[in-house]
Amino acid sequence: MPLQITRAPLASSSVETWTLNDPASRNALSEAVVEGLIAACERAASDADLRGVVLRGAGGHFCAGGSLGGFSKTIGQPLAAGEADPLVPLNRRFGALLQALCALPQWFIVSVEGAAMGGGFGLVCCADQVLAHTSAQFATPEVTLGIVPAQIAPFVVRRLGPAAARRCLLTGERWDAATAQGAGLVDEVVAGDMEVAVQAAIARHAAAAPQAVAATKRLLLAQPETPLPALLDDAAMAFAQALRGPEVPQGLAAFAARKAPPWSAKP
Repeated sequence: MPLQITRAPLASSSVETWTLNDPASRNALSEAVVEGLIAACERAASDADLRGVVLRGAGGHFCAGGSLGGFSKTIGQPLAAGEADPLVPLNRRFGALLQALCALPQWFIVSVEGAAMGGGFGLVCCADQVLAHTSAQFATPEVTLGIVPAQIAPFVVRRLGPAAARRCLLTGERWDAATAQGAGLVDEVVAGDMEVAVQAAIARHAAAAPQAVAATKRLLLAQPETPLPALLDDAAMAFAQALRGPEVPQGLAAFAARKAPPWSAKP
């Protein structure tokens, strides 16, 4: 299976680990992997029991980027006059995956070991929190191969800002974990056991109420595109709905009693 999904309990809910599982290709993004991840995102979007998602790679690497194997017959071949290019919808499908990952209502943690290249770099840019082992290497080498980093570019800009995005997208330079952290791509560099670090990150996120997380992520996702007055109107509605919903009374009661709220638990 190129994508392996496992589920573990968390309080009265659960957390899933999505593992890119094709070590022979360093977990390259084949069409099957992309479609599997899109299906997982669609299911997660309506899964009220799912609190969070961890994305990682098998075999010591995160993701070596897009697989060009399916495009081999088209490389260097011009289109016939009037012919629609089948490469366009295939490439756009990966962009749909990146959108779906950013829109997950659950918190989304990415754990990187080894290579995170090209499309794998794009996956990292969708995370709410990025953990990188000291073995991690990041790059967007597309332009050095004559390829345009088409679908990942907007997400790299959103994550890093225009200046750092230009630096990596226009040169293809390679970053180690510390450099990636300095650029804002990585939140935490892990020198020891990656599994311990992942479980600690899950525990930190488990303190947050799931409905509040989903509403906050919607506001964050809308922020770059929505005019400020409309965004603040949406924010006021989300605030009011939260106060009238079930989580705030539970959270305030737990705080007053010096207890953990019902959604908080160690993984």
